[in-house]
Amino acid sequence: MSSTAPSPRARIGIDFGTTNSVVVVATPDGGTRTARFAFPGHAESETCRTLLCLWQEEERGRLMLHEAIGAAAIDAYLDDPAESRLIMSMKSYLAQTSFSETRLLGRRLTLEMLVGQFVAGLARAAGVDPAQAQAIVGRPVRFAGDAPDDAFGEQRLRDGFRAAGFGEIAVALEPEAAGWRFAQRLQAPATILVGDFGGGTSDFSVLRFDPAAGRAVPLGHAGVGIAGDQFDYRIIDRVVSPELGRDGTYRIMGGAPLPVPIEWYASLARWHRLSLMRTPQTLRAIAEVARTASDPAKLNALAMLVADQQGQALYRAVGAAKSALSAADSTVLRFSYKDIRIERAIARAEFESWIAPDLAQFDAAIGEALANAGLTEDGIDRVFLTGGTSFVPAVRALFVDRFGAARVDRGGEFVSVAEGLALMGR
Repeated sequence: MSSTAPSPRARIGIDFGTTNSVVVVATPDGGTRTARFAFPGHAESETCRTLLCLWQEEERGRLMLHEAIGAAAIDAYLDDPAESRLIMSMKSYLAQTSFSETRLLGRRLTLEMLVGQFVAGLARAAGVDPAQAQAIVGRPVRFAGDAPDDAFGEQRLRDGFRAAGFGEIAVALEPEAAGWRFAQRLQAPATILVGDFGGGTSDFSVLRFDPAAGRAVPLGHAGVGIAGDQFDYRIIDRVVSPELGRDGTYRIMGGAPLPVPIEWYASLARWHRLSLMRTPQTLRAIAEVARTASDPAKLNALAMLVADQQGQALYRAVGAAKSALSAADSTVLRFSYKDIRIERAIARAEFESWIAPDLAQFDAAIGEALANAGLTEDGIDRVFLTGGTSFVPAVRALFVDRFGAARVDRGGEFVSVAEGLALMGR
């Protein structure tokens, strides 16, 4: 009687991001293979938007829940926005104890269930069987949100992956994973500072790598709950919100002028909150304020943007302007929809003045990571930057000013964390 030994589990590095997610498979030869995502009507990509769309369809007399992820989630939502729900920025809520569950389409869904549904779809799209894989999952040094409970956030992250069907789960800090990927280039032991910029968090870790021993020793780390989305917020706050009535006034029963409710624009500037404004109560409130507003056309434009669900188009325009400023000294933000016309030139120097408070937080976190490691700038041999925000010249300048251009490196900005996670799994 013969027996067959079970095949080894595949090692999968998963960077579950605020904005985008990446899956990397460790290969038997010690390398990695990045999964590519192909959705109908969209170009193949190494990243998958961290979006989940849920809707119901009647089948054999019963309402059955359906789902789509990534680019397909946007298509499903736009196909029937009234009867579907688009879930965004799930990672931003993981460490918030105040958010435990929600009701969608008449069902009670916990955050862990939503994460599990997205991750299960991500695994399918990547051709991975969760039951046959070991998942090495990244987490930020500090989760996003006000007063985040990081231990709570990590536990919910694990529970979400279990809900997706993964039985073997390891969690590692995202900047340390990026450092592992970068360390493959090293020929000698080195002390590295990794700056990992995601959509919702930015993390900084100091590690000592010994390529001959194949190990890394974490020396210190720090993080802040802001990143690329914060830069989008600055552009919307300075350019878009004034065009939609934020700085106007209105009157109640002919009384003194009152400022337009600022909370509408706080939601407008956070892309994952804009869809929550599309309620009859909010739209009625905007219409009521518009009737006596100093500039009613701008308030009506805000209501149209929300009611017609043009948030994704707006954020694409903002993101394009931000990206353009990484390569050019100026650009023009253009957005149009029906009667809404926004066209505004933005100089890079102007943009950098808007993000100055955020850059100061990054700079302080770099100093904190060094202090936690017991080092000064002279103790760092190499600096590795990853994430889309590392393209922003003012961000790179923070590191060049501290460490010199020769020590600052970049590469694999969108997949390096997942690659490092897969390599750590060895």
